[in-house]
Amino acid sequence: MTQSLQNSGDKHAEQGVETFSLDETNWQGVSLTESAAAQIRKLMQQNPKSKGLSLGVKQSGCAGFGYVFEMIDNPTDQYLVFEQQGAFLFVSKKAMPFIDGTVVDYVREGLNQMFKFNNPKAQHACGCGESFGV
Repeated sequence: MTQSLQNSGDKHAEQGVETFSLDETNWQGVSLTESAAAQIRKLMQQNPKSKGLSLGVKQSGCAGFGYVFEMIDNPTDQYLVFEQQGAFLFVSKKAMPFIDGTVVDYVREGLNQMFKFNNPKAQHACGCGESFGV
């Protein structure tokens, strides 16, 4: 992944410590399968005030991080928006370093239906699949 680094211009930069801006980074993005897009459109129809689904991460589970979904009514500039087939996925800029390049799918496994993540940043996951580590 290519990240644009900017020197902070202070003594940290002189010591070889660099910072980057979440706003100035070139992200690969997050994509949706046709099944995931259909499910997000269905959720949007059920919640007419909603602009789409937001995706973030939080520290959770035995592997370190968990995915967090919720309908979003008023997205701010703290989100990147990914639109696919009329489905809108708003991803927190703070989550992007952990999930950039992820493909979101929606699958049926027996009686269960769930979003699944093909996250190239995840180096390991817990046994139940609820959390991941980078």
